[in-house]
Amino acid sequence: MAGKCNQDWMGFLPTALSALPLTNLAIPGSHNSFSYRVDEKSPVGPDQAAFIKLLAKIPLVKRSLKKWAVTQNLTFKEQLESGIRYFDLRVSSKPEEAGKEIYFIHCLYGIKVWVGLKKINQFLTQHSKEVVLLDFNHFYAMDIEHHLYLVNMIQEVFGSKLCPADCDKDMTLQYLWGKKYQVLIFYHYNLWNEYLFLWPGNKMPAPWANTPKVHKLIQFLEKTLTERSKHGTFHVSQAILTPRTMTILPRLKSGLKNTLVRRNLPRILKWVEMQKPGVMGVNIITSDFVELVDFAETVIRLNNLLL
Repeated sequence: MAGKCNQDWMGFLPTALSALPLTNLAIPGSHNSFSYRVDEKSPVGPDQAAFIKLLAKIPLVKRSLKKWAVTQNLTFKEQLESGIRYFDLRVSSKPEEAGKEIYFIHCLYGIKVWVGLKKINQFLTQHSKEVVLLDFNHFYAMDIEHHLYLVNMIQEVFGSKLCPADCDKDMTLQYLWGKKYQVLIFYHYNLWNEYLFLWPGNKMPAPWANTPKVHKLIQFLEKTLTERSKHGTFHVSQAILTPRTMTILPRLKSGLKNTLVRRNLPRILKWVEMQKPGVMGVNIITSDFVELVDFAETVIRLNNLLL
């Protein structure tokens, strides 16, 4: 099920909501946001354990890895048009490749990072009241030179759209619109303190349930929401299920979507529908395969509860 077109949902929020801190709003996000395109012919990435790399030498296993590496079907542009505003980004160099090029990664390599960032920037240029939160939270096979290359790339692509990290934590959409800021970069590496536009990763806590069981996931989401006030920051509710090795091996050809996501996402969505945003409520909620249910629309609609 493709979600409604929510390409300008932030710009259309009532004044009472655009005047609230961004940390109080309900914002839809995607998990492994870039994984709609991974290269099944690429080597298994440095984010994987040695035994996975060993198994991948078996042709059948290697061909099936893509079905478990992909967690989104929609491109960045399509996710943005559906209303997604938080992006979970994991990046890596290719150790076997000369130069400093950086790629998105989830088991297998995805597109070059600069290609994806330019797609996001094109959307933002056309939708001047929309704001995105880009969370660079995992880095692989990257030394300081790779990080400098990536950070300079981010600065070059987004330029004046980048919101400085010294902005007040209670900043609102109205404040961002006034400054023409549209991009918040969260960077989980200690380089953040050397660039004004890099927000430290601890400002974007994203507790992970790490379970394939939907009832345990929901229990975890509830528990971590009660602890949110300790951080006083943004908060990501990762409404995702994580397969175990013994989940994957007998169902190698089925893939993540058919094994875990499709049958459990409606129940997860019911949990989302019961939430309320605000200081003690949900903020950012992420999902796999955001188009399978009306995920983004459901999260955005929660903001009406604050009126």
